[in-house]
Amino acid sequence: MQCVELNPIGNFDSWEQEKIDELLHQEITQSLGERLVFENESVKLWDLNLNPGERIPFRLHNTNYSWVCTTGGLALTRHGNGKINMVKLDQGDTEYWEFKGKNYINDLENIGEDRIVINILEYKENNVGKQLLFSD
Repeated sequence: MQCVELNPIGNFDSWEQEKIDELLHQEITQSLGERLVFENESVKLWDLNLNPGERIPFRLHNTNYSWVCTTGGLALTRHGNGKINMVKLDQGDTEYWEFKGKNYINDLENIGEDRIVINILEYKENNVGKQLLFSD
């Protein structure tokens, strides 16, 4: 994954008014993908598919998760703090993010010519000791 910052933190001057309004006035979902594929007591598996020109609205990230991009592609992401990044994804790119308790907000827009497919594995906490629970 390669990332280029197009707009710095704290600067909303280059933002479209509709994106600012969405960020400030619409309910922001906590779902990490478009479709929940699987869930048990330990994890949620999300599927995210974006055709060229499609965008998912702002999402609140407040859990730890990892993802794998199965297709590659070119995307634009706007962050709740004003930063905008252009992201080049290669097939097989993976990342792990620790956002538990951080209330991180961003959107994702496919600005490339090919469909972007990302599988997201969200890690849940159990109620005993706030540890991740994995079963055999």
